[in-house]
Amino acid sequence: MVYSIKDVAAALQRVPKVGVAFLLSQVGTYAAYAFEERLSAMDLKPHHAGLLRMLGANPGLTQQALCDIFGVFPSRLVLLLDELEKRRLIERRENPSDRRSYRLHLTNAGRKSLAGIGRVTRDLEKDLFASLNAAERETLAGLLTRIVAQQNITPAVHPAYRRRQEITKPHKP
Repeated sequence: MVYSIKDVAAALQRVPKVGVAFLLSQVGTYAAYAFEERLSAMDLKPHHAGLLRMLGANPGLTQQALCDIFGVFPSRLVLLLDELEKRRLIERRENPSDRRSYRLHLTNAGRKSLAGIGRVTRDLEKDLFASLNAAERETLAGLLTRIVAQQNITPAVHPAYRRRQEITKPHKP
């Protein structure tokens, strides 16, 4: 049997007090799952969306620059970029200043996918923040941006990229 949130809340005698970090984690996890679900309609994963966004904003980045920005091993990034290239969303172009590296660019299909990601994101934010007015959303964004800066989190890069790297690291016996 599936219970609604209202049923669960009604069944609780007392809701334990939680902190801001927990609430932020709760909303963040909910948003991440909702984003992933909505992207699946485009046959994309969140890590694809992040790479397409970064390349859309910074055409011509090298693979090494993306490794540095996202904090991933080159071998992991190559697999992700190969997926995007196979789907014709990005293309690798020779780097005129260094023939050993490539510059990465969105294709027309990649730009269309990026526009779709933008629509998905806007719709998710509209749904997620429906209880906040525009000024409250702006305040929340400003506060979260300050926390990102204070914690030295790379702007516009989801920490899950680094987590992927940690998971793929070989364990020492």
